[in-house]
Amino acid sequence: MATTGSLYRKILSIVLWFGMRNRRVLLVDFLSLVVAVFTGYALRLSYLLEGRYVNDFLVTAAVFSLIILAALFAGQTYTVMWPRASIEEYARFSSWYWIGVCIFLAVNSTFRVVGVPRSSFLIFILIAFILLTGTRAVWRLALVSRNAHNMPEQRVLIVGAGEAGTILARDLLRNSSVMCPVGFIDDDPNLRNMTVASLKVLGGKQDISTLIKRCAVDTVLIAIPSATGAQMKEYVEILSKEKVTVRVLPSLLTLADGQVNVSRLRSVNLEDLLRREPIKLDDENIKSLIGGKTVLVTGAGGSIGSEICRQLLARRPEKLLALGHGEQSIYLLMESLAECGNTVPVIPIIADIADETTMKSIFERFAPQVVFHAGAHKHVPLMEDNPREALRVNAYGTWNIATLAGRYNVERFVMISTDKAVHPTSVMGATKRAAERLLLSVQQEYPRTKYMAVRFGNVLGSRGSVVPKFERQIAEGGPVTVTHPQMKRYFMLIPEAVSLVLQAGAMGDGGELFVLDMGEPVNISDMAETLIRLHGYEPHKDIQIKYTGIRTGEKLYEELFYDPGHVDTTEHAKIFKSKLTPEAESILPTVGAILASAASGELSGDPLKAEILGLGVETVNKII
Repeated sequence: MATTGSLYRKILSIVLWFGMRNRRVLLVDFLSLVVAVFTGYALRLSYLLEGRYVNDFLVTAAVFSLIILAALFAGQTYTVMWPRASIEEYARFSSWYWIGVCIFLAVNSTFRVVGVPRSSFLIFILIAFILLTGTRAVWRLALVSRNAHNMPEQRVLIVGAGEAGTILARDLLRNSSVMCPVGFIDDDPNLRNMTVASLKVLGGKQDISTLIKRCAVDTVLIAIPSATGAQMKEYVEILSKEKVTVRVLPSLLTLADGQVNVSRLRSVNLEDLLRREPIKLDDENIKSLIGGKTVLVTGAGGSIGSEICRQLLARRPEKLLALGHGEQSIYLLMESLAECGNTVPVIPIIADIADETTMKSIFERFAPQVVFHAGAHKHVPLMEDNPREALRVNAYGTWNIATLAGRYNVERFVMISTDKAVHPTSVMGATKRAAERLLLSVQQEYPRTKYMAVRFGNVLGSRGSVVPKFERQIAEGGPVTVTHPQMKRYFMLIPEAVSLVLQAGAMGDGGELFVLDMGEPVNISDMAETLIRLHGYEPHKDIQIKYTGIRTGEKLYEELFYDPGHVDTTEHAKIFKSKLTPEAESILPTVGAILASAASGELSGDPLKAEILGLGVETVNKII
């Protein structure tokens, strides 16, 4: 008896020590198991307290409890918040309970721990299962009852009963004390009235407004990371008429780590409405371009350059050289990469790409094998006021780094270009067009290096995007300023643009200009109206839109090709290409002469800008 008492004390100490946040659950389970064994013995053996059956009862209760609790621990059932558990978690609990029962029966059969009628075993095994599941069900019902009476939480409707929606629902049920999910919305007719993660699929898109009223919904969560911009726009238009808070999970491109939880929810933004079909990449080809190599990224602190760095690191280069002219942007890049748990060596370099001596020392020291050239001045109005600097960095800087790439046997050189280089009317556009032309001349001089340019339009989320400006103006109560009611621009999300840049860089043979499929151009005035509505206001009523007139160097619309009829498709549906036609002479001497005249003061103001704009006009390369 003393030995049995000692065994009980040890079991109880284990129960109390392992309890963690579910200590009470564990203790109740232990007591339930003991009660079940006692009841099984008492019902089958009325003379329980006589003779040796007292000791048999104590040993059976101890062994049975120990094995069942160990099995439930092994199944990680004590990490579950049972008041919010899903059907799948109840099924897992049940499976591990019966595994424990099988182990107990096997142990007793092998070692003959006790000798009592088998019917006693059957009785207490069933009673134990009823007690263990029953206590969990009572906790769940108590929570539901409390919420029904107190209603302290936001009532949440989840749009999307797929994988992301299911994971989100489980996270809410387990961990959220603020949000109480009431059900799903999903357009899949096969899911209608089905139960997913303990929640019912209540209807489709057309039922949203009705369900919001019927279920007293406070918040709608859109959990469809794969949704296109058109699909997102449909949901936003429906929900904009309802007095509910709307939150959304990021797109698949942004949700790169694949983690879905409540913390990833955010407000709907313009990027959500411009989502496109997920891009399919030849990742093996990209990895062969990047993997195990030293890669240099210029303009690494910018919007495009920093995203190039992030996507490159996912392909495991041997070393990444992050070069930029602004120390603050490179510092912020290094901080963000460190926070992401990156383990690839990243070397920050502060340098001017037009500085021949500095750039030469970088190539000599690090011997990069692949170069992504994103360093450039990109702001149209600023470059109109600083034309010499635009030409020095965008054109001459490109020639400098491209030439060094050839001299030091770089395998591939990928330059980021812009739609403003087509029929340029701005200094910025003309200097980028000049950079494209200079790149071609360097390709003729160094044929072993594969040079290519990738041209695309505006990207959302960049520091120069109109969206942050619009959001600031809306926050201040307006007006939102747009240059012209007919102004249109191509837009693309930064992760999408960069992934296509990497794909183009991997497929190029040298001497190509790749152009990304930007979709349809977006009217800037319509964009402003949409953004105002996303903030809960009515355009032209709550927030005014003011037209300020086209600025110097701007066009009403941008183009991606000089002649779309001479553009070829590639193996990737969203990437087009044109073979650059060699020019008789390089424009480098002209660029040098303009820079020298500007430095001496001979050229300035409008005459200087006119000379630079002339660099964007040529007769040979019209096909691109």
